[in-house]
Amino acid sequence: MRLFRLLLAAVLVAAIIDFGVLAFRWVSMSHLANGPVPKSRFIVTYLRHRRVRHWPPLRWQPVALAAIPRALQSAAILGEDDTFYENDGFDPRSILWAARYDWRARRIVFGASTITQQTAKNLFLSPSRSFFRKGNEALLTIALDHFLTKDRVLEIYLNDAEFGRGVYGVAAASRYYFGKPVGAITVHEAAELAATLPDPEGSNPATRSPYFRARTAKLMRLLAWAGYLPRPKSPDQKRPTLRL
Repeated sequence: MRLFRLLLAAVLVAAIIDFGVLAFRWVSMSHLANGPVPKSRFIVTYLRHRRVRHWPPLRWQPVALAAIPRALQSAAILGEDDTFYENDGFDPRSILWAARYDWRARRIVFGASTITQQTAKNLFLSPSRSFFRKGNEALLTIALDHFLTKDRVLEIYLNDAEFGRGVYGVAAASRYYFGKPVGAITVHEAAELAATLPDPEGSNPATRSPYFRARTAKLMRLLAWAGYLPRPKSPDQKRPTLRL
């Protein structure tokens, strides 16, 4: 009984500390609305462990959203959160689909995270896939959606997302994979960068995994549908879906 009480007390203390941290982050969220793009928690962690684990140097060159081609912005939105500019930080349709899939799999496979949720995770949380972490992510997502504009959330996301071991943000990724500034990439290269987001180390323009190639092809069809490329004129043609 004494051990149980000690464990319960430890859990309560941890919960109180966690709540305090969340409350502090909530009230200080407005400082993210403007100014330089902050380093994500993932970038800070990478820098802390890089020398010990012999990882390559950090590549991170944040740029303004206006410097990122519209095709790349659209490819990321189409691939990660196609209702980004309409939703309130969450996509109930995707959440329900992922919940059904995860229930059948008896584990968290798909998180159905929107761009705002992924931004909250990148800035503040760990990469673990626990229901506890998802709860923290939900509260921080609400705060981001409340205090930041959609363009600012997208700007932070595209600059902090991982695109490979030590490669963070679209500007660094464009230099690393294509040897050119992000403003000079083609529509196909934009699709390739967006296709990298779900699995940046295993599926990217260097590995060219089957999953990467399939996702790039589907993103190209979506970009054609969105008007970035010519597409066959067919009145009966339906908008393609990306779900893989």
